[in-house]
Amino acid sequence: MSTKRSTLEKLRPILPFFGLAIILIFFAFTTHGQILTVRNLTLMLNSTYMLFIASVGVFFIMTMGSLDFSQGSMLGVASIVVCVLSNYNIVLAIIGGILTGMLVGAINAYFFVHRQIASFIVTNCTMFLLRGVVQFLTNTPVMGASYLQRDLWNMPLMIAITVITLAIGYFVFTYTSLGAQLKAIGAGQTAARFAGVKVKKMQALIYIVAGGLTGFAAFINCVKVGSVTSQSGTMLETQILIALVMGGMPISGGAKVHFTNIIVGVLSYRILAQGLVMMGFDTMMQQIIMGIVFLIVVALFSDRDSISVIK
Repeated sequence: MSTKRSTLEKLRPILPFFGLAIILIFFAFTTHGQILTVRNLTLMLNSTYMLFIASVGVFFIMTMGSLDFSQGSMLGVASIVVCVLSNYNIVLAIIGGILTGMLVGAINAYFFVHRQIASFIVTNCTMFLLRGVVQFLTNTPVMGASYLQRDLWNMPLMIAITVITLAIGYFVFTYTSLGAQLKAIGAGQTAARFAGVKVKKMQALIYIVAGGLTGFAAFINCVKVGSVTSQSGTMLETQILIALVMGGMPISGGAKVHFTNIIVGVLSYRILAQGLVMMGFDTMMQQIIMGIVFLIVVALFSDRDSISVIK
């Protein structure tokens, strides 16, 4: 038994890459190569920009062993701010979106860090609260910003923005003390404090930064879609969570987290989602299959040696 477990531990870092390859090969065969056409690859790529950017912040949060279920509603509120401010100035719209996300992140941080309420409870509450705000403010069918789409939407620019965001996130996580501190918090807050990590300060900072990234992702989403509705951002938090876990992210965070979890996970998720659509599965069946996949990957990548209640 211990030998099998040891073998699994050795294989675990490469399993996400293996899974990505299997998913791609499977859908290449089942769709008769259609998923690899330029059109479908472009569609998949265009749907990853927002997901990549928002996932960076949630990745930092999950590394600490915490969760954030408010991302989708947060993106919806920030998208409204972006659309309104874009009527005056694009730079102002970007700043407004980021600041809106940071404000929501600060609210989450206050109740989680200072009021000591579990992160999944706090962010579930803000998720419902903000979704109500979005629905109230978008009582008209569509709030438009079509000129953002017309003036800014082009693939090279979106790829450049996404790559730069990922590169900055990778550098900060890998080559500064922040990554080590987040892993230490995820492994155990008491031990992290003894190691000199200012746990509460770091937790608050990360929630605010993650909010800012989601606010920026809201701008990217407005550029892509050209509008915001009451459904903007719906299920984004679920997409991020599934993507990160598919990339090998342990739910409990800690030392076994790698930045590649974001890249492999988002690509795996988008290929899986696109493949299921191309195979003709309806929304219900897609959700069932996604749920099964999620359960399997959680079981594979759960760190049972250091598992704890999500903070």
